[in-house]
Amino acid sequence: MAKGLQGFSWTMLLLFCAIQELGAWAMHTSVDGPGLGQPGNPVLLASGRVKRGWVWNQFFVVEEYTGTEPLYVGKIHSDSDEGDGSIKYTISGEGAGTIFLIDEITGDIHATERLDREQKTFYTLRAQARDRQTDQLLEPESEFIIKVQDINDSEPRFLEGPYIGSVAELSPIGTSVMQVMASDADDPTYGSSARVVYSVLEGEQHFTVDSKTGVIRTAVADLDRETQDQYEVVIRATDMAGQLGGLSGSTTVTIVVTDVNDNPPRFPQKMYQFSIVETAPVGTAIGRVKAEDSDVGENTDMTYQVKDEEGVEMFKVTTDSNTQEAVITVQKPLDYESKKVHTVVVEALNKFVDPRFVDLGTFRDQTIVRVSVLDVDEPPEFRPPSNLMEVQEDAHIGSVVGVVTALDPDTANHPVRYAIDRSTDAERIFDIDANTGAIVTGKVLDRETAGWHNITVLAMEADNHSQVSRASLRIRILDVNDNPPELATPYEAAVCEDAKPGQLIQTISVVDRDEPQSGHHFYFTLAPEATNNHHFSLLDIKDNTAAVHTQRMGFNRQEQDVYLLPILVVDSGPPALSSTGTLTIHVCGCDSNGAIQSCNSTAYVVSATLSPGALIALLVCVLILVVLVLLILTLKRHHKSHLTSEDDEDMRDNVIKYNDEGGGEQDTEAYDMSALRSLYDFSEIKGGDGGGGLGEGGPSGNPASELHALPQWVQSPDLDFSVFRDYICKKVEQADKDLSVPPYDSFQTYAFEGSDSPVPSLSSINTWSSGSEQDFSYLGGWGPRFRQLAALYSGRRGEEDSEES
Repeated sequence: MAKGLQGFSWTMLLLFCAIQELGAWAMHTSVDGPGLGQPGNPVLLASGRVKRGWVWNQFFVVEEYTGTEPLYVGKIHSDSDEGDGSIKYTISGEGAGTIFLIDEITGDIHATERLDREQKTFYTLRAQARDRQTDQLLEPESEFIIKVQDINDSEPRFLEGPYIGSVAELSPIGTSVMQVMASDADDPTYGSSARVVYSVLEGEQHFTVDSKTGVIRTAVADLDRETQDQYEVVIRATDMAGQLGGLSGSTTVTIVVTDVNDNPPRFPQKMYQFSIVETAPVGTAIGRVKAEDSDVGENTDMTYQVKDEEGVEMFKVTTDSNTQEAVITVQKPLDYESKKVHTVVVEALNKFVDPRFVDLGTFRDQTIVRVSVLDVDEPPEFRPPSNLMEVQEDAHIGSVVGVVTALDPDTANHPVRYAIDRSTDAERIFDIDANTGAIVTGKVLDRETAGWHNITVLAMEADNHSQVSRASLRIRILDVNDNPPELATPYEAAVCEDAKPGQLIQTISVVDRDEPQSGHHFYFTLAPEATNNHHFSLLDIKDNTAAVHTQRMGFNRQEQDVYLLPILVVDSGPPALSSTGTLTIHVCGCDSNGAIQSCNSTAYVVSATLSPGALIALLVCVLILVVLVLLILTLKRHHKSHLTSEDDEDMRDNVIKYNDEGGGEQDTEAYDMSALRSLYDFSEIKGGDGGGGLGEGGPSGNPASELHALPQWVQSPDLDFSVFRDYICKKVEQADKDLSVPPYDSFQTYAFEGSDSPVPSLSSINTWSSGSEQDFSYLGGWGPRFRQLAALYSGRRGEEDSEES
């Protein structure tokens, strides 16, 4: 069939070429063709006649020619050509000489290569007609176009594939899924080679495609993701508008069916069974159940709840957001002895319900959960749970405070033993009967010391002490009147010497450590020993206070300056207790306004001789004297320290500290050498080898003359320096014992050099040059360090002069 189609195509191609040749021939045989200007535009000459020019039309060549001979394209011809071969035709431009060849004599153009319109649609060339003898242009150069004629040689292609689309399940028929598009490289303006139509090769049972637009739509309304969640549809695109002989291409489109919430949750089982011990604390997870949902994503999100009243009270259901499971937990304490099995109804329902699918049924499901409570050996329980007891503070040791009761909740009902946690009653104030639970006093109680006691009572099984229960017990100590009232403070009062009868001196109050339920009521009176008192009176104000008044006119503190008034205070009991307190009253001197000035005789005398201003002046004088004394002592101490520093002055000025380089022997300005020089007389220098002089190996061989040239202060080895050494050792000892100064580890003196070295001197100073005429006097201007050197050389210079003379 393919060979038949190919033969048909070539037949149509040859027919087209024949028609083209006939058109070209008709133009070429025209006697009065177009002129030389542009094709089809005649050119008028000066004589008025029309000049003959090129004769051709636009040329066409069929693409993909597979023949063995060159393909004839067309013919160019000039009207001036008389057929005698005198005109030579040439072409230039795109493909000239390679793709397109021209017969120079006839003007026939042939294509020598296979052309592809999809690569290049036309070629632009220029034609020339020249005289073969003179090679001159007979006609103006003219441009023409060879267009490549399209054939249906390119199939449609899906350039954007692979395609992936999606559609929701249960979508109605005709729901658009996606659009595919194929492109054809053939010429869309010529024929039907580029006209593409679409069709479904595979998957037409579920999907259709629009033949013109390529839009894929659903063909059925019952797409179910749970049955099949993906389809592969093959779409074909055919050119030539789908006619016979057209080329085609295909692509595979993957269509994913997305989920909708069309499936309700369902429990795999209608009943679940769990067990848990009765001692499990509140919040303990009992188990998990899960309702299955065929949907995916958020359509499987669900919530769980307890539907029955009993289950709501005893258990709680929460949803695990990660696994979508129902977690059942204990909400109230369980008791095996009360109820051994609990039945809970759990319901699951979707969070997000699509209203379009409500008619499919209810989107919830229920299941039954049976919870079995397991019996365990539990500790005893206190009954009733009252935690308050009371006892009188005067209760005797061994008195019963109260009784606690605990029972074993287990069916075995083991006997219970009691004890007190001694960490809460370290002083053992209370005891408990191990069998009966009776709490008794173990020590004397005192409410005023501790009004409340908090203890912990332990109850345990008699044969299993590991099963222990604890109960906090608060014991209140009830008050009894066992403390007498006392004056609130040791009262002291003052009365003026000129006081009048009935004058208020002091108001007193009392305190009582007891706390009677009806409140305090105190009674005041003078003690029996004060019955003969005629100086003061006591008035009970009836509000638990009393007032003391004067009973006579005036007092004399010279006769008696202090009065002691005993006061008897009695509480309301029962039993009534009393105590006696003493009020101390001082007789004081007062001014005319009744303000107290002084309450003792010494102060009275002073106040009579000195006024307040005089006292202030006296204090200021004393302060000034103290300041002056301190100033004198400070100055004296400073002067003493200055004298001490002068007395202790020694030769430590010449001590060289580490990291400080000395100036040498000749640096007499850096240190004061007069102190050391004054210790010994160096004015006389004995003959012999001088320390620091020229060595025995000197060239002069005259030690006396060399020693004479040295400075007069150079030491002689015959001198005795023991006094000098003793002095320095004494100063060193004093410095070592003085803790107020830093250590002086090294001493270096410059008063003498010591004995000379047995090694001869290498200095150039000893060099004698009889022929030298140098003048060394300029060395004296170099400073103190070079003065001795200048003196030495100057001395030698003088000796040489004298010897020569």
